[in-house]
Amino acid sequence: MSDALSLREATADDLPAVLALYAQPGLDDGDVLGPEQAREVFAQFTRYPSYRLFVACDAADRVLGSYALLVMHNLAHRGTPSAIVEDVVVDQTCRSQGIGRRMMEHARTLAREAGAYKLALSSNQKRERAHAFYESLGFQRHGISFVITP
Repeated sequence: MSDALSLREATADDLPAVLALYAQPGLDDGDVLGPEQAREVFAQFTRYPSYRLFVACDAADRVLGSYALLVMHNLAHRGTPSAIVEDVVVDQTCRSQGIGRRMMEHARTLAREAGAYKLALSSNQKRERAHAFYESLGFQRHGISFVITP
């Protein structure tokens, strides 16, 4: 599968397919934005200087996976940026075919090209299969992640 796979920046036309990926069990479990809300949010974050949504597509341009990448500029680390991957998802019928691996290689390349000193992601503690996948790519468990509802 990964040979016929292309990765590109998402457009507003990709939003229904991306929302369908998010609706899968284990991510947002069907609780996703409506189409108009999604377009508004997409329009807002496309104005951010270094936040982009990517899609992985097959030869027919069908969206099989998606991830978001944020490159943040820092005053710390002598001004070296850091990168964060968010919302990594692959169509459940297409998993274990190299799609997630290609997306993470793509994210790593973009982070490297941006001069980032690290590429980070967080994953729900109960997603052990995802953790094994990230570790197989060379990601290391680092620190402790904290979260609070604002």
